[in-house]
Amino acid sequence: MKRITIQGQPGCFHETAARCSFPGEQVEILPCDSFDQQFARMAADPTLLGIAAIENTIAGSLLPNHELLRRSSLAVIGEYKLRISHVLAALPGEAPCDIGEVHSHPIALMQCGDYLKAHPAMKVVERDDTAGSAREIAEQRLRGTAAICGAGAAELYGLEILERGIETNKHNFTRFLLLADRSCAAGFTDPARTNKASLVFSLPHTQGSLSKVLTLLSFYEINLSKIQSLPIIGREWEYRFYVDVTFDDAVRYRQAIEAARPLTSDFRILGEYAECPNPVI
Repeated sequence: MKRITIQGQPGCFHETAARCSFPGEQVEILPCDSFDQQFARMAADPTLLGIAAIENTIAGSLLPNHELLRRSSLAVIGEYKLRISHVLAALPGEAPCDIGEVHSHPIALMQCGDYLKAHPAMKVVERDDTAGSAREIAEQRLRGTAAICGAGAAELYGLEILERGIETNKHNFTRFLLLADRSCAAGFTDPARTNKASLVFSLPHTQGSLSKVLTLLSFYEINLSKIQSLPIIGREWEYRFYVDVTFDDAVRYRQAIEAARPLTSDFRILGEYAECPNPVI
């Protein structure tokens, strides 16, 4: 049985993504209160797997998770793209007109901004987790209070779904990274299917340094699917770049990697894995 760490309470979107990543397999879900706790738990037990959100099509990148991954001994072994649909859920017998407070994670609240603006009587209260909000309402029997969460969380904690699909943008997807300790990561990837890589590197603060790397990737026909920069603390105006690339030819990919190394500093391959297709709405 695979043991998978997640950030969040049972029923959260991380659990959904974890189970969907291993369809038909038995998995044990190990909830953590924060991503920091999750990465620390995996560092203490190399047999654990993990799944962590890395970007959302509306909220953008989860910047702290990029750094947690870079500083860890973990490797990316896969990805999963999950359609995020939110519901408004409360104790049985409640109606939308009864709701005075809405609890959820700040990102979920932001993703349902139009719905909340249309219901100004509902006071917004930020919580650490979408599923945790549903759990709190169920356990404390909070009347007049609703959670914005996934339908699975509402059903798990016995809440009644008052409204479905309340997210503003229906093209709301989160990309999750599957993680494993580097000592056993190779056992979870198939080289024949590998066509994506996550890289990190820094560049000298000189004219055209980034352009040279991007031109090199283009020359080798490597597709740049994502680039994210973060400032390097203590080195003013210098940046670390997190890059995702996809490729059709593994040989050309290897050639591109070896050609790029001399142009960069602190170059690391965070993981090589199979690209997950985009979900269908």
